[in-house]
Amino acid sequence: MKTKQIMTLLFAALFVCVSGHIQAQKADWKEMHAFHSVMSKTFHPAEEGNLQPVKDNAKELVAKAKSWQSSTVPVGFNASKSKEILKRLVTKCTAIEAAVKANKSNDSLKTMITEAHDIFHELMEKCRE
Repeated sequence: MKTKQIMTLLFAALFVCVSGHIQAQKADWKEMHAFHSVMSKTFHPAEEGNLQPVKDNAKELVAKAKSWQSSTVPVGFNASKSKEILKRLVTKCTAIEAAVKANKSNDSLKTMITEAHDIFHELMEKCRE
């Protein structure tokens, strides 16, 4: 009888561990998704040479990046790596907004939004645990 109880406890513990691991792998970060929705509608047209969305969305891009930066890093992400890369992302998005205000060239804006997009993907790829 004791063996059956021990086995039941072991299976329950294993289930809890596996469930926790799966949850960590599927870590969700709502501020990341909010930023991505703006980045997506801004970057992809720029790839095709349409820089108007960069000009239209620069302020929102900064706001979403700052909101993401100030949010709590969820379980499943490396907090120190995330914070360091988010700092770079906010800096780049702020520079994009300044470049838009200064009427920088489309080539310059395209380079900058591409760099911001690369930083975003770096965060998504390197910060998951």
